[in-house]
Amino acid sequence: MNHLQFVGLITEREVLRYTPAGLPLVNAVLQHSSQQMEAGIARLAEFEISAVAAGEISNRFSGAALGGTYEFTGFLAKKNRHSKSLVFHIIDFRAVETAPHLDTGA
Repeated sequence: MNHLQFVGLITEREVLRYTPAGLPLVNAVLQHSSQQMEAGIARLAEFEISAVAAGEISNRFSGAALGGTYEFTGFLAKKNRHSKSLVFHIIDFRAVETAPHLDTGA
């Protein structure tokens, strides 16, 4: 299963654009920070991840507040077929008031 869910901030977002096939698309960078328990020890888990919102969700995502805290749900895939870099594909997101500490696993 390839499923990722985490709470994070939208730190960068490009303008809504369309692929040659007419699919609406928004690229962004998301940032996460939380305390996680690993082997009985609290660990600071921080990351930035490239993200993309495609299709119907792209319009809603393009209107979301930069710097806003959201719970994101989606999956990871290679940036393109020849790349080793991963991109988070946003399937859904919702605003949250504060960033609770969520596990960032599959």
